Amino acid sequence: MPVPQKPADPYAAIGVVGPAPEGVTLPLPPVFDSVEEERRYRKEQLAAGFRLFGRFGFSEGVAGHITVRDPEHPDRFWVNPFGMSFSQIKASDLILVDHEGTLLHGTRPVNRAAFAIHSQVHAARPDAVAAAHSHSLHGKAFSSLGIPLAPLTQDACAFFEDHGLYSDYRGVVTDTEEGKRVAAALGSHKAVILQNHGLLTVGQSVAEAVWWFVTMERSCQAQLLAMAAGTPKPIDRETALITRGQVGTPLAGWFQARPLWDQITVSDPDLFD
Repeated sequence: MPVPQKPADPYAAIGVVGPAPEGVTLPLPPVFDSVEEERRYRKEQLAAGFRLFGRFGFSEGVAGHITVRDPEHPDRFWVNPFGMSFSQIKASDLILVDHEGTLLHGTRPVNRAAFAIHSQVHAARPDAVAAAHSHSLHGKAFSSLGIPLAPLTQDACAFFEDHGLYSDYRGVVTDTEEGKRVAAALGSHKAVILQNHGLLTVGQSVAEAVWWFVTMERSCQAQLLAMAAGTPKPIDRETALITRGQVGTPLAGWFQARPLWDQITVSDPDLFD
């Protein structure tokens, strides 16, 4: 699928009113002079993403994984070592595997489910630089309902008509054929609800994929609370689509993750080791 182009006015796309005054700047996705520089950045972002998952309590034993495509070899991706705590992962701990499951860098094995799912998602979605999945509490609770996320809040509108539903749970994912079915359910969307399992999100950067996961998990929590309290009133389709265009773009996802990155890199400087 074609990669979405950056808007002519990136500041407008992240909610800045009017042109930026002279001398005033906001961070935008970086551009790199070398593959080595971009690889180091992606690995550091990935390590930070795991620390954030640990901070948010998204861990459940050894389940859960975030991957990022290698900038030089698009058929390879960096991922967490199997069995290592999210809260302790450093950039130097990350392992590299190809789409055939061959370990190319690192000394610990890859989670079989991580390979089976992420290899197929990355293969099916050339635009998906990163993918994130874990067994977060509200995501897996919501997934058991077998329904899509409703546009009940502004944040949930980011996923309006932009997430899939995989309803063929068959136990722990151990083969690439099921990974292909998950990728098919994801389609061209930014996320997919894996029924009786949890959430999976993708993005053009680690920051974007992680942000979609964080805000989708919270949107699931909000809908569960609203459904328990009464009968929620959804946002109308036209407004939901307009709102998705405001808060659901790749650049908006990347930018909304910035406060989280700032917090985690200050509190956990060892993630860069």
